[in-house]
Amino acid sequence: SKRPGWGESMLVLPPATTQRETLMDSTTATAELGWMVHPPSGWEEVSGYDENMNTIRTYQVCNVFESSQNNWLRTKFIRRRGAHRIHVEMKFSVRDCSSIPSVPGSCKETFNLYYYEADFDSATKTFPNWMENPWVKVDTIAADESFSQVDLGGRVMKINTEVRSFGPVSRSGFYLAFQDYGGCMSLIAVRVFYRKCPRIIQNGAIFQETLSGAESTSLVAARGSCIANAEEVDVPIKLYCNGDGEWLVPIGRCMCKAGFEAVENGTVCRGCPSGTFKANQGDKACTHCPINSRTTSEGATNCVCRNGYYRADLDPLDMPCTTIPSAPQAVISSVNETSLMLEWTPPRDSGGREDLVYNIICKSCGSGRGACTRCGDNVQYAPRQLGLTEPRIYISDLLAHTQYTFEIQAVNGVTDQSPFSPQFASVNITTNQAAPSAVSIMHQVSRTVDSITLSWSQPDQPNGVILDYELQYYEKVPMGGTQKGQKKKKKKKLIKKLCD
Repeated sequence: SKRPGWGESMLVLPPATTQRETLMDSTTATAELGWMVHPPSGWEEVSGYDENMNTIRTYQVCNVFESSQNNWLRTKFIRRRGAHRIHVEMKFSVRDCSSIPSVPGSCKETFNLYYYEADFDSATKTFPNWMENPWVKVDTIAADESFSQVDLGGRVMKINTEVRSFGPVSRSGFYLAFQDYGGCMSLIAVRVFYRKCPRIIQNGAIFQETLSGAESTSLVAARGSCIANAEEVDVPIKLYCNGDGEWLVPIGRCMCKAGFEAVENGTVCRGCPSGTFKANQGDKACTHCPINSRTTSEGATNCVCRNGYYRADLDPLDMPCTTIPSAPQAVISSVNETSLMLEWTPPRDSGGREDLVYNIICKSCGSGRGACTRCGDNVQYAPRQLGLTEPRIYISDLLAHTQYTFEIQAVNGVTDQSPFSPQFASVNITTNQAAPSAVSIMHQVSRTVDSITLSWSQPDQPNGVILDYELQYYEKVPMGGTQKGQKKKKKKKLIKKLCD
């Protein structure tokens, strides 16, 4: 029979994530393939050309006019190289039986594919036996398209491409066999391969190439490791390699650590460029340093404040650095005897913050020219002395005829970070005359039937020269009665005739 020629091909392309590792490819042979045939009158090795006019070695058989055909073709020993499941891609053409004149009913348009495992190259002309057992049948291969005489005359060859797989395989290698039982066909190319999932970076982790499982439904777990400068977020980090060499079912992930951002589609964690930072682990990109701050190197986790600017302990790292406020302005004082009202306007510059408050520092300068000292605890402040949120305060219980200096400090959240004292505005005032404070202690010196002698100490705050005292006394009468009062103006006085 005439050997069919080459023509169009229909290739089944694997998914992009699949890798094929070739174990044997008949199209790469530069000399005779030298496969074993049985019987010798069956398969025949011939030279041909592929679609690119490259010389290839093929096998053909066409004993359709002879009945009871049983023609075997066996490859050389193929080492499996760790694979658990083997794939066989076959390119072939089959003559349409109906296109062959006077062909008997025994004409076939299919052939069988077998495999046999072995630990070494042990096959001979008679071993293993040319039959289904010990050979293991993979499948009966049928043509999707067959060619007719018309196709040949038009120089058009219809080439079939079929892929079959088998497993699990566990021994060192195997043979393939092709059984013809009455067809007219050409076995153009045979490629044997196994699938593996390629090395991949996914979810921030590196997964090394992994062989697919022994079954088409197998899922082989592969543990991943974080890429450089990434940290585990969810563990364990896994991917599963399916029987087709595709990665599935991602579990866990890694994220770029602080100071690094994901680039190149998440395959690299790059240090933040100068002038940018990233405070926390995660998928976010590095961000530019906030105002009044900078970085000192790449891979920064925070930006350093420039000279004269600061960051409070609770300030977020993406907040601009700020400074201390300027002094309050336009202080107005209003003295009323020994009390004082102070009012002012906010500083021209708050330092870039919204947590501005005021502190009041009271200094008593006495009536002379001596140094001023801090006021005592007796001075009262309303609403309070420190942490004022409004620009006003009422101060009472000052000493009369006394000079005071009040400093109104403007402070904010970074005042404590600055080596300098807070900015302040000061005002000097002098208190006026005021009534003395009350007598706090009185003692009974003596008493008689109709008299009593009393003594007392000078008030704590005389607020000037004491001119006299006013003494009030009341007669003790039964309930429902009336009271009488009498006034005396001396510090110590004998009072007689308390009762009429």
